[in-house]
Amino acid sequence: MTEWDIKKLHILRTLDERGTVTATARALLMTPSAVSQQLSNLAKQVGVELLEAHGRRVRLTGAARLLLGHADAVFAQLERADAELAAYVQGEAGEVRVGAFSTAVPALVVPAVRALRVAHPGVRVRVREAEAGEAYELLAAGEVDLALSLAAQAPGEAGGRGR
Repeated sequence: MTEWDIKKLHILRTLDERGTVTATARALLMTPSAVSQQLSNLAKQVGVELLEAHGRRVRLTGAARLLLGHADAVFAQLERADAELAAYVQGEAGEVRVGAFSTAVPALVVPAVRALRVAHPGVRVRVREAEAGEAYELLAAGEVDLALSLAAQAPGEAGGRGR
């Protein structure tokens, strides 16, 4: 299986957009020689010719166009990943896991989830019914992010100090 190099695919994509090695080099802040070398290395990696001489210029081969079709899909997916990661970092996407006692679910959790969906539609909420002791155990084990309980302190703790 071929080991793909995103940087080299980006260079090929830029060559297709800009039309010349010199314009590609300028756009990517590289030398024309470095662009040519990277494209030559990419051709060796994939085992097909990607460029053909056309006077003083180069033209992309059919294989290069085929490769670019796949590269465009890869770049589109990476752009979506960047956007999703940015939303995650900003707290606008991800998952919140809640452990709550049974009567709290319809009374507290459902209205809170509805409000959260309006404010942050990219955040998913998973709710797990759990009574006080189990909710604290789930929280301590990292299996929930939030535990709702009527207990004033975690069950089994002395001195009234919570976790």
